[in-house]
Amino acid sequence: MFRSRLNEALKEAMRSKNQRAVSTLRLILAALKDRDIAARGRGVTDGIDEDEILSMLQTMIKQRREAIALYEQGGRLELAEQEREEIGIIETFLPKQFSEDEIRGAVDTVIKDIGATGIKDMGRTMAELRTRYAGQMDFGKASGFVKTALV
Repeated sequence: MFRSRLNEALKEAMRSKNQRAVSTLRLILAALKDRDIAARGRGVTDGIDEDEILSMLQTMIKQRREAIALYEQGGRLELAEQEREEIGIIETFLPKQFSEDEIRGAVDTVIKDIGATGIKDMGRTMAELRTRYAGQMDFGKASGFVKTALV
């Protein structure tokens, strides 16, 4: 599903001569192809699955947010704006992101469901969150909420 959506979006961006979208979508497709090639070494011949694609897109957004901070510190506002535009394009392929309250609720639910009692259960809790909510939340924020809840 994602692959066809990405290819269709690239074709549409080319038709509308939206250069920012074309370059961003080409970057996404190149990263996807790299991950598919790497997955072959693990015996995955059909390419990476949807959850891994979501994770890849979230990583790309995180990288761009870090770049924005650096560009703004360096006074390169035009490059920061370019990164923001790329984030907007990438986010169109992600499901709706959870708010902080929704993340807290999901963390509480998972902790209760798996019976986590202490900080030693943090890894298990985070793994379950990633399984249930791939692509829907900022796992950096979720990690902080899990740590607070388990301490």
